[in-house]
Amino acid sequence: MPQPTTRTRPTGHTGYSETLPGEPGSAATARKLVRGACAVRGLEELAEDGALIVSELVSNAVRHARRESIRVVVERTAQNTVRVAVADLSRARPVQREADGGDDGGRGLCLVAALAADWGTDVRRWGKVVWADLEGRG
Repeated sequence: MPQPTTRTRPTGHTGYSETLPGEPGSAATARKLVRGACAVRGLEELAEDGALIVSELVSNAVRHARRESIRVVVERTAQNTVRVAVADLSRARPVQREADGGDDGGRGLCLVAALAADWGTDVRRWGKVVWADLEGRG
């Protein structure tokens, strides 16, 4: 029996990304992107936590980076793992802190840390990427 001369090779998991304006309203679009990406991959169980996380990451990028645009990326990094990431052009790293009872803000990264299996910041020459990994039950 003849053998095929070409073979299919995996090229990695499909990612979803979108460049959005650096404004608060972009969080709603980012939430839709995360929910849609999770649904397509059959990981609906991660959609709401992912939507909450991306809202926090977008809010931080808009508030602190103060640039015209941000980039939201949602990718499947393993069978049951989705990475939600927000890239901006600021190299300043986000700082997780404990908010006082009277503070209006400051709890976002604590929430991200509580919901995500892991999270972090990758500084690039042009800025940074803040990411969070969500793991499904698999």
